[in-house]
Amino acid sequence: MTKTILGLCALLFPLTASIAQAQKDGHGEAELPKEAVCVLAAMKDSGVKGTLLLRQQGKDVVITGEVSGLKPGEHGFHIHEFGDLRAPDGISAGPHFNPEGHDHGGPHSDKRHAGDLGNIKADKNGVAKVETKAEGLMLHFIIGRSLVVHADPDDLKSQPAGNAGARIGVGVIGIAEVKKPAAKK
Repeated sequence: MTKTILGLCALLFPLTASIAQAQKDGHGEAELPKEAVCVLAAMKDSGVKGTLLLRQQGKDVVITGEVSGLKPGEHGFHIHEFGDLRAPDGISAGPHFNPEGHDHGGPHSDKRHAGDLGNIKADKNGVAKVETKAEGLMLHFIIGRSLVVHADPDDLKSQPAGNAGARIGVGVIGIAEVKKPAAKK
């Protein structure tokens, strides 16, 4: 038994030493993502498209970008559970992201789904400029999930999802390349 323990220690020592050196060199520390991107794909023949950037800002995720191909007016906008675009109607993205099991609500409701972002508003040309905040959400919890734009407005109260209609644009949230400033000479 003692020989087995000594043998394991002899095997593990070089491994722990190399991990410690990697951390000392800055190669072993995992950093949480600070930026993400979501490219929306049209569901069925909706013509909806857009690119959204997500940034961690304190305890919130700020979402900015543009969505086009919409009918003028409001459209439900949510983070959904899965980053799955296999179904042509977007249903494979699953329900709203709701890790705490709350009822559906507006983005500023005390109790709401973590993915409840409210509505985006398209102008007369069918373009929505997006600038919203997911309060109390950490970016690393939504990487790999999806953003969904719905055909109709979210009424911010109907259960389970705000009566926002069909999913007309869906995109998977992925880690974005963070551009580092050029080094000064």
